[in-house]
Amino acid sequence: MTSTQQSEQSTSQAENAVLPIGDQLGRLAAEKPDAPAVTCGAVTITRGELESSTNRLARAYAELGVGQGDYVTIVLPNGLEWIQAAVAAWKLGAIVAPLSARLPENEYRDILALVPRALIVGREGTDMSTPSVPSGFEPSSSLSDEPLPSVVSPVWKVVPSGGSTGRPKLIAATQDSRIDAGPLAAAMGLIPGETQIVTGPLTHNTPFVTTIQGLLLGQHVVLMARFDAEECLRLIAEHRVTFMSTVPTVLQRMLPVYKADPSAYDVSSIHHLWHMAAACPPELKEAWMDILGPTAVWEMYGGSEMVSVTAIRGDQWLAHRGSVGRPLVGEMKIVDEEGRMLPAGEVGEIFMRPTAGATYRYIGSEPETRDGWDTVGDLGWFDEDGFLYISDRRVDMFNVGGRKVYPAEVESAISAHPAILSCLVVGIPDDDLGQVPYALVEADPSAELTADELVAFLAERIAGYKVPRQIEFRDAPLRDLAGKARRTAVRDEVISRLVGSTQS
Repeated sequence: MTSTQQSEQSTSQAENAVLPIGDQLGRLAAEKPDAPAVTCGAVTITRGELESSTNRLARAYAELGVGQGDYVTIVLPNGLEWIQAAVAAWKLGAIVAPLSARLPENEYRDILALVPRALIVGREGTDMSTPSVPSGFEPSSSLSDEPLPSVVSPVWKVVPSGGSTGRPKLIAATQDSRIDAGPLAAAMGLIPGETQIVTGPLTHNTPFVTTIQGLLLGQHVVLMARFDAEECLRLIAEHRVTFMSTVPTVLQRMLPVYKADPSAYDVSSIHHLWHMAAACPPELKEAWMDILGPTAVWEMYGGSEMVSVTAIRGDQWLAHRGSVGRPLVGEMKIVDEEGRMLPAGEVGEIFMRPTAGATYRYIGSEPETRDGWDTVGDLGWFDEDGFLYISDRRVDMFNVGGRKVYPAEVESAISAHPAILSCLVVGIPDDDLGQVPYALVEADPSAELTADELVAFLAERIAGYKVPRQIEFRDAPLRDLAGKARRTAVRDEVISRLVGSTQS
């Protein structure tokens, strides 16, 4: 047998040694049936209750026609029902493909059209041919809650992504449901048997992945139905939360609540606080390092495709301020417009490739690839020590009089103001300069911040051509709790509104 064959055989044996998700959860339930599995609001279900309820629910789904390899779409808000629906689907070997319960009808219709669905949980389909069950669906009590036969789902998750273009697509993992939680646990500090809190929507990749990985590790998952800063801090103290993966928006909202009365919230149990999905203002990051200690605050960069991922610990960041870390998984390189690799210090497009086979496939779109390397359109650079820095997305960059402006840089400068809760910067047409920055800002109402004050604040921090020509105050968050923003849609809406006002 050749070394290649031996390697392939070892890989196959390792995969076969890992049980499907449903079986792993069943084994944990048998070991400690009374251990808490998930808490949401005032309700906690144990491992045993999760096992029996999902066995019965899986049989109800099977009666509706769900089988191995079928797509089950979950259109529910965060809650115990979401977890139960996903686990029940995996127990049938189905593919879990969640969608946001807040999707507008046209986007919902477009995403549903990408693949046939065997069942939709929580919302009706766009035609009568797809079976659906409403929120609150209860299987018949006559159905058995005994374990089901072991079945492997060929694809363990399919998550939606519109990217920066807003065109819907699905990202299908290449991994089946025989998930080994060990490698991610070792990399991220997910400790078996401990407690994590989930603040983001389960329709987004990171909350989805860390929740399921936590359950497979026998963790107690404290799931927030909706984020509230004070409630989040209370839950961390009550449940002695050790792990939290979130976005800067959440950290921004928690900080003033914590600082108002630090003695009311004990967050000392947290040993891993990860933030990702959007640029984090340095002042915000440093504030949480002061609270938890530098080694407890971590940052991750990488798309839902998981082709390559970087990570950086707080003390490393202090030595490489602004970096998102070194590649932890896969490989990365920086190239120019002709595809030539750039040296340290030069900004170019970030290309990635996995070290062990494809990690994803798109449904409804084609990846941007070049000689086996993928890109999601982000721009950045490496320093001499191999630490990566993100400039912005290629499609979001705009030119002001021929000079490049990266919205993320301007947003970081705006976010440094203590009154800012969230912000978004886009480029809008200008007769003289081609494009100019336009900022949408959510500020603390009690601060009574004015546009002139914010402009003066920015003028001391960024070049004049990067300072927004117009600042529009909004009274609602500009990013969701997964750190995402529909920048293209916002830009189009702003331009349309400005054009309309000049014509009237």
